[in-house]
Amino acid sequence: MSALPIMILTLSIFALGYRYYSAFLAAKVFALDAARKTPAHTLRDEQNYYPMSKWVLFGHHFAAISGAGPLIGPVLAAQFGFLPGLIWIVVGVVLGGAVQDFVILVASTRREGKSLAEIAGEEISKPAGLVCAVAILFIVIVALAGLGFVVVNALAESSWGTSTIAASIPIAMAMGVYIFAKHQGSHEAVRIASIFGVTALIAAVVFGKFVPELPFLNHIFLLNKQSIIIAMAIYGFFASVLPVWLLLAPRDYLSSYMKLGTIFFLIVGICIVNPKLYFPAVTHFVNGGGPIVPGKVWPFCFITIMCGAISGFHALVSSGTTPKMISNECHARPIGYGCMLLEALVGVVCLIAVSALHPADYYAINVSPAVYQGLAAGLNHPVNLETLTRQVGEQTLIGRTGGAVSLAVGMAQIFSAFPGLSGFMKYWYHFAIMFEALFILTTIDAGTRIARFILQEFLGRIYKPFGKPDWLPGNILASAVVVFAWGYLIWNASINTIWPMFGIANQLLAAIALAIGTTILAKMNKWKYLWVTILPMVFVTVTTLTAATQMVLYHYWPKSATPFIVNLNTGLIVVMVGCALFIFASAFRKMCTLKGGVIRPSKNA
Repeated sequence: MSALPIMILTLSIFALGYRYYSAFLAAKVFALDAARKTPAHTLRDEQNYYPMSKWVLFGHHFAAISGAGPLIGPVLAAQFGFLPGLIWIVVGVVLGGAVQDFVILVASTRREGKSLAEIAGEEISKPAGLVCAVAILFIVIVALAGLGFVVVNALAESSWGTSTIAASIPIAMAMGVYIFAKHQGSHEAVRIASIFGVTALIAAVVFGKFVPELPFLNHIFLLNKQSIIIAMAIYGFFASVLPVWLLLAPRDYLSSYMKLGTIFFLIVGICIVNPKLYFPAVTHFVNGGGPIVPGKVWPFCFITIMCGAISGFHALVSSGTTPKMISNECHARPIGYGCMLLEALVGVVCLIAVSALHPADYYAINVSPAVYQGLAAGLNHPVNLETLTRQVGEQTLIGRTGGAVSLAVGMAQIFSAFPGLSGFMKYWYHFAIMFEALFILTTIDAGTRIARFILQEFLGRIYKPFGKPDWLPGNILASAVVVFAWGYLIWNASINTIWPMFGIANQLLAAIALAIGTTILAKMNKWKYLWVTILPMVFVTVTTLTAATQMVLYHYWPKSATPFIVNLNTGLIVVMVGCALFIFASAFRKMCTLKGGVIRPSKNA
């Protein structure tokens, strides 16, 4: 089968979903009002609350939510065939993921930009808020570790990619100073800074290919995995502590140009090249026993592909940095619902790119040589691997597990199929590796800041100054604790231990967010619209709890995992599931109370 019909169908469904379903949510369910003051104006403090222009915030939000999930999840889930993942991404995002992002963004914006845990405490009960804070803290650290692990694999031993990522930091800070410190966020300043930033970033990408040829620069930027973890932790710490306008927002905005530009050219490439999909629609691994994902297609395809369809991590962004910067309530529709559709489109493009590889080549890259030799006949004899290895300029592609390398090869294969570009596959491959790291790292910085907010809220119950987001000692301490926690998990992880944990944690948080959103709609007396959150909540909850149970009972951990890591992962799953069940029960009791009493619309309706 060719890729073009899939791309046309996906774009059509997404366009219809945004045009009609998001309009229904905005007009009927929440009745968005442009005249309603947002916390970016009422609580403006120049540090965390700051009114951003719609498209700058759109870029920040898209960059913050679009991490490893839509890139790596579809690649790993391709072992089931391209059809299960495609259906989950397209249907899941329109009816679930984009709905969750939009609902939580509006809810937080109408509640002074409060976090998901604070909203749970107000709308459900104080114990539910406390348990939600604990659950979110565990979940977000696991999620950041999962995201960071992919960055480490992508950038390790790549001085080209590392130098480009490093260059984006001073470029973004210069943009932040120019736009916000000197010109108070004027549209003209945004335009000028955007031109400068995009030009400088493209120059960094182009000249980055010469870094490996210069011994002095290559020595600085050629880092092993441990050094990448340390460098990433240092960056995450400063991105969390510094004012949001100085580094976080402008860097995410700048990165969004690279992300959207690359995805746009990939879509164009797929439409022009129309690559053949060598992967079947469904493989025999749907019944379990896969070399990458050991469980059956349900539930494991749905936790392997998360951010592309629905992601609890997005609820943290939608109740973290974004509602504190949204200047007009009506912007919640393109930012909340629209950005999620774009991320799903990324997931579909990545699924197509990797499905264009021969299955035997795909497995040769994504599993260890020992496992590869044990696969069935026809899957353990490479087809084009030797040619691909030579074309991308690597010594070997065998056993480059984790999904990042096979995705880069698939992307490079599509780019190089353009007329006149066949001889540049090596450059496209390294560009794709850099793109993956840039794509994911923006989620790391926003996620660390969000986790810092959550930890400060939690510690504020013990010592009140910690609860103030602008208290510098609290910022520094909370940021350091969060960075150390996810850094430790990455240091001791493998893709087979961290990715299932990331999937379960992420989807549990999505179920929690949808339960909170359902309670909010009930308090708004919107009972006839409760189905918009209940339907995806029930599916995600049942799927994720089933996956968590199977992970614990059947021990789907790799043989290389140490007993400590297995026990740690199992313990984290039990804690997260326990917290989620408590919140579900609390939300159900709250709605039963509301239904049985006299309901008055919430003041935040």
